[in-house]
Amino acid sequence: MSLKMRDLLIVSVLIFSSLHAAGCVSTTIGDAVYSGSDLVLSFTHDGAPSSGYVQVTIYRIQNNMQEEVETRYTSLNLQPGGNTVHANGTLESGRYKLYIYLIQDGERKAAAIRDITVN
Repeated sequence: MSLKMRDLLIVSVLIFSSLHAAGCVSTTIGDAVYSGSDLVLSFTHDGAPSSGYVQVTIYRIQNNMQEEVETRYTSLNLQPGGNTVHANGTLESGRYKLYIYLIQDGERKAAAIRDITVN
């Protein structure tokens, strides 16, 4: 095998490995709804059971401006399949933007932005 062919093979393997690893997100953040005094978040997990916490930074949208209201933290024990988390706390009527982060082992594993309306 020539040196050029070997280098091409190594680069191809590295690219394939990187692309394969990039698609291996085992947890996705689903819908977010506000019900009563609960912010209800759904997660889908296709890995082994694991734990971590969810950080939700809440911004109120008013007069075309975004103002941070609060940040909530909730522990999470993920099981394979669908999972639901309740982040307690009252929100006034209005439109909100939620920045949701799943933190495991000190690293951000998943993130999403969701819009909700509280009546």
